[in-house]
Amino acid sequence: MILVAGATGNLGREVMKHLTGYGADHEVGILARDTAKAEHYARLGIPVRIADYDQPDTLPQAFAGVSKLLLISTMSMNRAEQQKRVVDAAVAAGVGHILYTGLAIRDIETSAVRDLMISHFETENHIRNSGVAWTFLRNTMYAEALPVIVGAPAAGGAIILSGGDGQVPYASRGEMGEAAANVLLQTGHEGKTYEITGAQAWSYDEVAMALTAAKGRNFTYQDIDPDTHRRVLESLNLPPFLIDLTIGTVEDIREGQYDIASDDLQRLLGRAPTPLPALLPDLFPN
Repeated sequence: MILVAGATGNLGREVMKHLTGYGADHEVGILARDTAKAEHYARLGIPVRIADYDQPDTLPQAFAGVSKLLLISTMSMNRAEQQKRVVDAAVAAGVGHILYTGLAIRDIETSAVRDLMISHFETENHIRNSGVAWTFLRNTMYAEALPVIVGAPAAGGAIILSGGDGQVPYASRGEMGEAAANVLLQTGHEGKTYEITGAQAWSYDEVAMALTAAKGRNFTYQDIDPDTHRRVLESLNLPPFLIDLTIGTVEDIREGQYDIASDDLQRLLGRAPTPLPALLPDLFPN
């Protein structure tokens, strides 16, 4: 059995959509922490394993009979500890191949969000050292994250951020999920690390120009310094953690941390990824 851990999240749902679309329902199950969120899959007849990453005694039974595990990274502050438990339980149960969704970034050690994101690489190292076959899918920033980072100012025509001229090769969550589903159903991916990125990197100024073309009204990008950016976010009464994460992520963009060129997504899809301008009308519907 192939087991998808995190199938009730945004990326997991995309992976499962493609797996079921390929007719692989009979060989796929999901691992979920919330029974209610997993009801949709249960109604489809897909096996549901319930376990809590913070309760190690619930994990061993979840991996019985599983040959391949897709571990979609969690969003918890104790992500490294959680995922270590999952890996250990999976290996002990005889899972032969673990695929993990990590982060496509140039240098995690110099990242402004190192303390949060280094857990991706700690998890990779733990999987690699476990002796199990592995595949790492390092995802770039979702195109769907653009409206979150750009926020409400984009609706008024001005993107106001401290991103400089840094570029990101955005890719859609749906195509990332499709690529992961393809890898799960294929052989020959063991020991491979894939940088899952779009075909072209985009600066915020270029995003503004693409929005102008897509929406038929003028969008501009105003580059501000990080301190001003922080004050703008604070004026929106956002939680401090979210402010720090946004400022740090945009700083990484400004410093070129996400500017990675790779054709891995195209090869895994078997076609060119959807370019960002084609995604913008749905990302910014208003």
